[in-house]
Amino acid sequence: MELLHLVDPNPLCWSSLLYSMPAAHSANVLYQKPCHTPKLRRFGVQSSKRSSDPLSFGLQKDTKKDLSRILRTEAAIIGIENKVNSRKYKQLWPKAVLEALHEAINEIRWEAALKIFALLRKQLWYEPRCQTYTKLLMMLGKCRKPEEASLLFEVMLSEGLKPTVDVYTALVSAYAQSGLLHKAFDLVEDMKSVTNCKPDIYTYSILLNSCTKHSRFDLIERILAEMSYLGIENNNVIYNTIIDGYGKAGMFEQMEYSLTNMLEIGNCQPDVFTLNSLLGAYGNSGQIEKMEKWYEEFQLMGIKPDIKTFNIMIRSYGKAGLYDKMKTVMDFMEKRLFSPTIVTYNTIIEVFGKAGEIEKMDRYFKKIKHLGVKPNSRTFCSLVNAYSKAGCMEKVDSIMRHVENSDVVLDTPFFNCVISAYGRAGDLNKMGDLFLSMRERKCEPDSITFACMIQAYNRHGMTEAAQKLENMMITAKDSFGTKLIRG
Repeated sequence: MELLHLVDPNPLCWSSLLYSMPAAHSANVLYQKPCHTPKLRRFGVQSSKRSSDPLSFGLQKDTKKDLSRILRTEAAIIGIENKVNSRKYKQLWPKAVLEALHEAINEIRWEAALKIFALLRKQLWYEPRCQTYTKLLMMLGKCRKPEEASLLFEVMLSEGLKPTVDVYTALVSAYAQSGLLHKAFDLVEDMKSVTNCKPDIYTYSILLNSCTKHSRFDLIERILAEMSYLGIENNNVIYNTIIDGYGKAGMFEQMEYSLTNMLEIGNCQPDVFTLNSLLGAYGNSGQIEKMEKWYEEFQLMGIKPDIKTFNIMIRSYGKAGLYDKMKTVMDFMEKRLFSPTIVTYNTIIEVFGKAGEIEKMDRYFKKIKHLGVKPNSRTFCSLVNAYSKAGCMEKVDSIMRHVENSDVVLDTPFFNCVISAYGRAGDLNKMGDLFLSMRERKCEPDSITFACMIQAYNRHGMTEAAQKLENMMITAKDSFGTKLIRG
């Protein structure tokens, strides 16, 4: 994996060292307080050369709209990031640094955010704030970076800050979202012994959400009992979290039991989120009659559907092959002045694509363009998957040209999709070019990327190339922890 251009190894900055060191050593670099050294050491990297092969599809190009977005985010982030390496930038304009940090956090770019935060800590006007740490910890939780979150928490303590409930809850979230539930529970216990830092309903909602996502339903009753003991009343968010979790796990009896409790408790009532959870659970499992029954029940309760409700029903009818009912929902939306979104059209395109109904899929893709609805990465993924499955690789090429001339933001799932398509078709040159384009676009390869390419190389007897990729995947896994396994 390419290392980031870097930096003075002494201050709290997240440099290439974090990528090349084992976790224990990177922790030492992270924990050091801001200081200055007389001589800066820089680490440079050479990027992979761009392929001159026309089969690269020009994916490295940026459209004018891309450039506009870059001027708003990249220039702000990179412009500040480039100053991290220098000792002289100790009196930067506060607004520039803080805005760059805000953009990096919003864009969920944790490496850049922590580099900018390192620069922020060097400023003469810097004052530690719990709010800043809370935002950074929440971002690291979303990126599933529990070790980095833990180190950042230690840095905050070293600055003399007393953690607030929000800070503790953000760290709980970082542990819980990564599946480290035992650490999350231990931290909640610690919170109880800290003055004015007792866990609140938001803390417990995060724990419940993570328990359902990691199939630890055995812990739910424990959390609810603890909340009751502390005098924390359940609300809609708590019940909806539990109902949604049971529904996605196919635990329909527990889901309906939780709904009954919600109705009986009195202080909170089902809402459209509850409706969508039940419809999604039954619809996704193919229990169309129960889905329709609960839709009617919620109508009688006076709970009105939203656009997500209709998208769920369209997907459910589509999976069941009930295309007439799918169209009925679309017609109903039109009469009730619900405008279909790109999510709606993506659902329909995906349904027809998986069913091999290429003509119907193409018809809706043309409709999107006619209506001026902007397709996204998922739209193109569905199209490429369908064309690849049908053996229409010339249409995949056409999609790639369409992508080149659009301002769609490409992501790792998109590249995985096209890499897999060309790999299955035996076009290993295009597959390799796309891998390079992926890296240049800063889309991180994941386990799916490597698996698709390794499989393609092995299928064509290129065992040496497959072995090299496998070694690269192992190295990347060691350096980046779980980053490459999330797929």
